[in-house]
Amino acid sequence: MTDNIEIEKKIKILSNKLNLGNFDEVIANGKSLLKKNKHQVIFNILSLAYQSKGEFEKSETIMDEALQLNPNNPYFLNNMGITQHKMGNLKIAEEYFLRGLKIVPNYINILNNLGNLKKDLDQTEEALNYYKKSLSINPKIIQTLLNISICYQSMGKFDESIKNLNDLLKVEPRFTIADRLIASMTRYYEENTHLKNMEKKISQLKLTDIQFANLFFSLGKAYEDLKKYDQSFQNYKKGNDILRKNSNFNIHNEIKDFENIKKIFSRNFEKNIKLKKTRKIIFIVGMPRSGTSLIEQILSSHKIVYGGGELIFLKDIIEKNFFIKNNGKDLDISDFSDDIFYESHNEYIKKISQIDDSQKVFTDKTPLNFKYIGFIKKIFPSSKIINCNRNSLDICWSNFKNYFGESLPFSNNLKDLAEYYKIYEDLIQFWENKLPDQIYQMNYNQLINEPEKEIRNILNFCQLEWDSNCLKHEKNTKTIKTASASQARKPINKSGLKTFEPFKNYLTEISNILKN
Repeated sequence: MTDNIEIEKKIKILSNKLNLGNFDEVIANGKSLLKKNKHQVIFNILSLAYQSKGEFEKSETIMDEALQLNPNNPYFLNNMGITQHKMGNLKIAEEYFLRGLKIVPNYINILNNLGNLKKDLDQTEEALNYYKKSLSINPKIIQTLLNISICYQSMGKFDESIKNLNDLLKVEPRFTIADRLIASMTRYYEENTHLKNMEKKISQLKLTDIQFANLFFSLGKAYEDLKKYDQSFQNYKKGNDILRKNSNFNIHNEIKDFENIKKIFSRNFEKNIKLKKTRKIIFIVGMPRSGTSLIEQILSSHKIVYGGGELIFLKDIIEKNFFIKNNGKDLDISDFSDDIFYESHNEYIKKISQIDDSQKVFTDKTPLNFKYIGFIKKIFPSSKIINCNRNSLDICWSNFKNYFGESLPFSNNLKDLAEYYKIYEDLIQFWENKLPDQIYQMNYNQLINEPEKEIRNILNFCQLEWDSNCLKHEKNTKTIKTASASQARKPINKSGLKTFEPFKNYLTEISNILKN
C-alpha cells in the first residue's frame, strides 16, 4: 500500500514537470522510475515528453515496450497513433487509432486525433464526422470546436467556421485563437460587435502573453480594414513583440545554415540518379506569402494535377538522411551514395501516396523548400520547381501582419524579415547559377496583370497541356490549410499588390535593407 502511495506521488511530480515543460528532467526521472515500476501512466508521460522534444522515434520505442506489456491499452494505442502521425506514417497511425476506438468507442481523444489525421490525409468530410461525434459526447471541448472550425475554413465554408468559433468563445472567452481566426474571415466596419468584444477583452480580461498576442493580431486586422493604419500597425507590432520575446530566433544562425547548404553544393552537379518510371512532382517554393497557395490552387484545378498542400515530408527526409546521419560534418553532395538518393526518393513517394495514390501529377506547396532545391533535383531529377516572386516589401509586410506562431520566427521582427529575404534571394540566385533553366520564376505582378499568359507559361514549363479550368481556380474545392485560405479562393485580383503602401512610413528601415 505504501509503495502504491509513493509511486502515485512520483507520477504526480512527473506530470507537473511535464506540464511545466521540463522535458529532459521528465525523461531522466521517468526512465529511472520505469525500471522499478511498469505503471501505464509513466509510459504515457515519457511518450508525451519525447513527442514534445520532437524525438518521435524514442516515443515509438517507449510505446512499443508499453504495447508489448498491454496491447489493448487504449491510452498506449492513442499515444502510438500520435507518434506515428508525427512521423508521417499516416496509415499506420490510423490503424492504432482504430484499434483504440474499437476498445473504447467514445474515447474523445482518439476521435479528435482521428479527425486530425483525416484532415492531413485530405479526407475532410471524414475528419468532420469524427469531430462531430466527439462534440456529440461533449459539446464543450475547446480543441474539437477549434478543429472543426479550421476544417470548415479550409473548405471555404467561412460562415460555418465562424459559427463554431463563436460557440467556442461562449465556452472560453479567453481562447483568443478563435478571435484571430474570426478576424481572418471578417471584413470589419465601425460598429462591428466582434471588434467591440475584442477591445473589451484587452482591457477587462486577465490573459497570458500568447492570448494577448492573438488579440493584437486580430485588432491589427480589424483596424486595417477600418483604414486606421496607425492603430493597426501598433497592434501588429505588439503581437509580434510578444512572439519575438518568447523566441530564441537568431538571424545569424539562419545565415550560417544557408551558407552550409551552399557549401554542400559548391561543386558542379554530378550526374543524377536514374529512375524507372516515377510519379511527376511539382515543387512550389518561395518566401511565405509570395503566392504559393494561389499557384497551387491554379495548378490543382488542372484535370491531371493533385494539390498536396504544405507537407513536412521533404524537410524531414532531407534532415534525417543528409544532416542528422552525418553529425554536422562538412560534406559535399558528391560524398553521398546513390543509395541515399534512391532511399529518399522512395520514402517521399511512399509518404505522399498515403494522401493520394493515383498517378496524377502531385504538387508540394511548402514555401521553405526553396532551401532544398539542390536536393530536390538530385532526389527527383524530373521534378519541376516553381519559385514564386512578389514585391519584397509586400512579402515582408504580409509576413509581419500574419500570425505564424513558432513556425516562422523570422516573421516577428521587420529587420529579421528583411535580412531573411536577402539570404533567400541570395540562395535562389545560387540555385539559378547551379541549375540554369530548371527553376520557373513566377512573377506575381505578371500573373495578376496577364493571368492567362502567365498560367500558360507555367503549364508549358510543367509540361502540362492547356486546361481552361486553371483560369477558374476560385471554383476549385480543394482544401486550403494556410493563411491564404480566404485570398486564394477569390478570382485573380489586384488586392495583393502594394499592400504595404498604407504602412510605408513604418517600413523605411527594411526598405533600405532590401534595396542594398
